[in-house]
Amino acid sequence: MKLRFPQGLRKALTFSYDDGVEQDETLISLMNERGLKGTFNLNSGLWAAPGTVYPAGQIHRRMTLERARELYLSSGQEIAAHCLTHPSLPELDDAGVIYETMQDRLNLENQFGVLVQGMAYPYGAYDERTARLLKTCGIQYCRTVYSTHAFDLPCEWLTLHPTCHHDDGQLFSLADDFLKPDGPDRVRLFYIWGHAYEFEANRNFDRFEKLGDLLAGRDDIWYATNIEICSYVKAFGSLRFSADRTRAYNPAAQTVWLEENGKLISVKPGSVVSLTN
Repeated sequence: MKLRFPQGLRKALTFSYDDGVEQDETLISLMNERGLKGTFNLNSGLWAAPGTVYPAGQIHRRMTLERARELYLSSGQEIAAHCLTHPSLPELDDAGVIYETMQDRLNLENQFGVLVQGMAYPYGAYDERTARLLKTCGIQYCRTVYSTHAFDLPCEWLTLHPTCHHDDGQLFSLADDFLKPDGPDRVRLFYIWGHAYEFEANRNFDRFEKLGDLLAGRDDIWYATNIEICSYVKAFGSLRFSADRTRAYNPAAQTVWLEENGKLISVKPGSVVSLTN
């Protein structure tokens, strides 16, 4: 049984951006113009105070909560955690890791009225202990900063390694490879991350525009947020099969797709389907 993305697609694209900075407004506008989807990882304990005026030339400018609500709630993008105060989690004791994670979730869920299930590690710092603790906090996936330069699905969702950063020197060669029609039989995930303020610092928002124009508007790519991809893959993993592997039951709340002997099969929630007819 081979995993396929919705509608039988074999490619998925997603983005991930951190810190809740003012430059997210420009980035989200560029994404939405092109139908691109992604996730914004926010520190609920670090919103700028109302009326904050930043010094001329300051690049890292966090938004006020009011401005963030206006932006993210109407964006169609995912809101995810990034810890309450952006600490390096391996430097905290167990209680500190849980507090930083759970308080951020609680705040964001109350501030935005959404369910927060995903996260990105502050500074990309993690270890086996912190990843284990996040699972107890109800976090479904957590992104690192370690580039794979590949399109494989993660083996462990709580140490989700991206394909590359948006300033990676291999970005466009990876994009070209991702778009090739004759790829491997398995599904591929192109996962790009960064901070929107870096585009301002490097004066290269045009880099994202070029990438977006290259990747957008294709009928062979699933454009999805981090949690949409994570939830879908986990739903596929929850399929149950008859002893002879001729029938599949889907206990999840969403339709999943698979390929068996060259045939695409969709399995709706709560249904049992034959894999041989």
